[in-house]
Amino acid sequence: MNLTISGHHLEVTPALRSYVTTKLDRIIRHFDQVVDVKVLLTVEKQKEKERRQRAECNIHVKGSDMFAESSHEDLYAAVDDLVDKLDRQVVRHKDRVQDHHHAAPKRLM
Repeated sequence: MNLTISGHHLEVTPALRSYVTTKLDRIIRHFDQVVDVKVLLTVEKQKEKERRQRAECNIHVKGSDMFAESSHEDLYAAVDDLVDKLDRQVVRHKDRVQDHHHAAPKRLM
């Protein structure tokens, strides 16, 4: 899995990097066919304080791409919300990909 964490108007500290990677491990635990993950953390220059810390993520898995974004006044809370959204998407994708058809039993005559 390729993981890219970048910041826009923000320096990605080692603590923030480790927090994001530990949170993304939850997604890998549910679905191990993740090819590429790109995380962008931004601080928007808005006048109001709320919802100016933003986290967005693109995940490339075998078969499709997924995108989620979240904004909050705290960057760590935005990352938590982002991972919750991605986790739901990945679980839904895994459920679709799995074969749920059972072989019909042979008729006995």
